[in-house]
Amino acid sequence: MLNLDETIEAIKLCKHIPESDVEEICSKAIELLIEEANIQHVDTPVTICGDIHGQLHDLITLFKTGGECPQTQYLFLGDFVDRGFYSLESFLLLLTLKVRYPDKITLIRGNHESRQITTVYGFYDECVRKYGSVNVWRYCCEVFDYLSLGAIVGGKGGVFSIHGGLSPDIDTIDQIRVLDRKQEVPHEGGMCDLLWSDPEYVPGWAISPRGAGFLFGENEVNRFLQVNDISLIARAHQLVMEGYKEMFNQGLVTVWSAPNYCYRCGNIASVLTIDDNLNRNYKVFKAASQDITAIPSKKPPVDYFI
Repeated sequence: MLNLDETIEAIKLCKHIPESDVEEICSKAIELLIEEANIQHVDTPVTICGDIHGQLHDLITLFKTGGECPQTQYLFLGDFVDRGFYSLESFLLLLTLKVRYPDKITLIRGNHESRQITTVYGFYDECVRKYGSVNVWRYCCEVFDYLSLGAIVGGKGGVFSIHGGLSPDIDTIDQIRVLDRKQEVPHEGGMCDLLWSDPEYVPGWAISPRGAGFLFGENEVNRFLQVNDISLIARAHQLVMEGYKEMFNQGLVTVWSAPNYCYRCGNIASVLTIDDNLNRNYKVFKAASQDITAIPSKKPPVDYFI
């Protein structure tokens, strides 16, 4: 029988988690996620977090900054994996917390929670390096397909939370509720845009330099806020050197939670707490101080060929 509390502490110490335990954690997480809606309702107070990108030690700092789970309720806006050296541990820590405290942590999908992206940006290679097969990566990818696409914090007049941004195909939150989310992230369409789009000071919709999603401006944000009776769009997806950035008369905020992104960008990170009156409180934090020699090289010699 899996001891979740012991597993959480082992993951924080970067100890090797048996493959069978990873499979069980992923399976239990799917049992919970399958019951969740495309747009999850999240009560206040809640602390909203942006991209993590495999920076486990900084994720641990995040919990010290915002408050440990379950005393603090959390909403993570995706991009748990890739780029950092501890994608597996970061994702497993969040999944294990989800299984241990289902009502205290909400995980939504980012554009990196996809098979195609993780084979390019590090997560696939990390899983194979640490376990000698693709099994663990496959278990995690199956979880990706069940993650919600977004959340509403605080009900009417509250905060619409999404990884990327808006879509020209989607005017109302109800349209998101009926999407089929249990699939690999498509290359175009509403689901793709929610995970890939970015706000920009542009008139109307514009082509995104990312090659997926769109750029959208203030008019699109104001229209979406009004039509859907919400006061704020909270999203992640873009590096912000100051940790967070409000735009469009404070109608949208980007929250970024990976300090010193890629171990070299020098940025600070933040989390956003929404209280019962929908007031915003940002907490910023710096990268965890860790011995640089403890960071593994991207591709150490493989030793699992017998």
